[in-house]
Amino acid sequence: MPKLKTHRGAAKRFKRTKRGKFLRGKAFKQHILSSKTTKRKRGLRGTTTVAAVDTPKLARMLPYK
Repeated sequence: MPKLKTHRGAAKRFKRTKRGKFLRGKAFKQHILSSKTTKRKRGLRGTTTVAAVDTPKLARMLPYK
């Protein structure tokens, strides 16, 4: 049986937790930060979980993670 290939783009962006959920970084914190408030930028720090509807697709992209 052939092995499945990991989607390398997804592997760099997502991390799986012990319970099988996926973590992702928050969007909108790369550039044009001068027009965003400090409160908004602070809220964009860290990671959050991926929506439940997207988890099966990510599980297929990251079979061994």
